[in-house]
Amino acid sequence: MKLNKLFKKTVVGAFGFFLATAVSAATFKVAIGDAAGGTQHELGKAFAASLKEKTDGKYTADLFPNSQLGDEQDTVNDAAMGLLDFSILAINNITPFSPSVAILTLPYMIQSLEDAKQLTQGDVGKELTENTIRDAGVRIIGWSYSGFRVLTNSKRPVKTLDDLKGMVIRVPKNELMIATYQSWGINPSPLAWNETFTALQQRVVDGQDNPYITVAAMKFDEVQKYITNIRYLFSLEPLIISEQVFQSQSPEVQQAILDAGMEATEHSYQYLQDTEQKIKEELVAKGMEINDPANDEKEWIEAATSQVWPKFYDQVGGKERLDEVLKSLGR
Repeated sequence: MKLNKLFKKTVVGAFGFFLATAVSAATFKVAIGDAAGGTQHELGKAFAASLKEKTDGKYTADLFPNSQLGDEQDTVNDAAMGLLDFSILAINNITPFSPSVAILTLPYMIQSLEDAKQLTQGDVGKELTENTIRDAGVRIIGWSYSGFRVLTNSKRPVKTLDDLKGMVIRVPKNELMIATYQSWGINPSPLAWNETFTALQQRVVDGQDNPYITVAAMKFDEVQKYITNIRYLFSLEPLIISEQVFQSQSPEVQQAILDAGMEATEHSYQYLQDTEQKIKEELVAKGMEINDPANDEKEWIEAATSQVWPKFYDQVGGKERLDEVLKSLGR
């Protein structure tokens, strides 16, 4: 997908790949979409430490959080062209380039942290990695587990879909997430991540959804009052490497990169378990109010799965493929 965007830098990309190979042999650049303090940054720190250890300090990684090296989709382009070594980004910013990855972002597909781990580290994750290499020229080598994206807003408590009506909710520029909110009866406002805090602050939009850890890291408590514990999407952030850069490394360095990615993934899994409850308590102490959806979220789930899933069967490999993945989860 997005072939024009991917190949518009072909000439520059060839030169960039030469530079990446020549200059980044010892120090890699890692783009991070979120601010320091979030799970993306935590994954990056764990990866950098592991890579340094496994290569006896010969290979290191410099982290650039808060979209210093460009917005997340731009970093996919840059990595595909060899202009960038690594990027950690929200999974929804991979799907425009490798559509089958969207199976992990279907609403209510992932219902627990264990589901997320099984899908990313098992056969499904391996298949999606191969697809991203083929489709986007990048390789997934690790995952950040950030938890469910909860809904925040500055207007009122939200427990039912009726409570949601009339609100302007920011979402990423992702058709699946847009379709989910439309199934709930509102038209969300697609907005770039680096514009979100200002839009919330100026009340251009009323709310947004992100995991607790991101809400805290981005200081959304300063511009949002209410949280609703919806569980429609478990937030995953893949750690990707330019396939050109990866293939330019020796087999030993390649293996060190893969092993460091796996160790960082395990660290992220444990980090979420260790920190999420504490972060909830800190947000409440700062004045935020947490509510659960009414009736175990049934109306939210029914609307999203019945209206959204059929629209994306083809993109995720067909209904049979989806059924196979659900069966692997015991559903």
